[in-house]
Amino acid sequence: MDKKDFRTTLIATATRLFAERGLNGVSIRELSTAAGVSISMISYYFDGKEGLYSSVLSEQFSCFEYIQSIKERDSGPLDKVEEYIRWSIRRNREHPYLLRYYTSELTNPTRYFSAIVQPALETALQVLIGIIKEGIESNIFREELNPEDTALAMAGMVNYYFLSTLATQGFVNHSPERDEELIRHYMDIFTKGL
Repeated sequence: MDKKDFRTTLIATATRLFAERGLNGVSIRELSTAAGVSISMISYYFDGKEGLYSSVLSEQFSCFEYIQSIKERDSGPLDKVEEYIRWSIRRNREHPYLLRYYTSELTNPTRYFSAIVQPALETALQVLIGIIKEGIESNIFREELNPEDTALAMAGMVNYYFLSTLATQGFVNHSPERDEELIRHYMDIFTKGL
């Protein structure tokens, strides 16, 4: 296995194990055994277990960089809201462990929260708040909307769909084939209300 393969294998293995049990629930020995590498490889590539966890968090939250492209789109607030919903669904499909890190770091933050997680979430919410404000100023959205509350509700609704998969699998179709329908439903809720 070459240098890149060791690193990739360790990240993939650690992503799953840390998502399942958290930073403190996984030993360095478990990580090395599951990845099929020696403990020294974790120290060599990541400077230990916490460095590996930091790398996993950075990789998981790197997808949040896309939010800037939504902000910079040459389109109106409704199109930006739809792209936000579309990106959120795609993000959760492509990074199935992301919400575990998201909720774990929000409820029991590690020392990496303020450097990795908080900036990603804060940027995403600030962009969404800006889109809502733009819609209010353009008379597309109601002027009595609170942009912060609206942004949190929107982010929460999309994320909860994925977070609740285990609890709702018996009566909600979570299939990727349904994503376009889900986007339409969310846009209807946000543009027309209940």
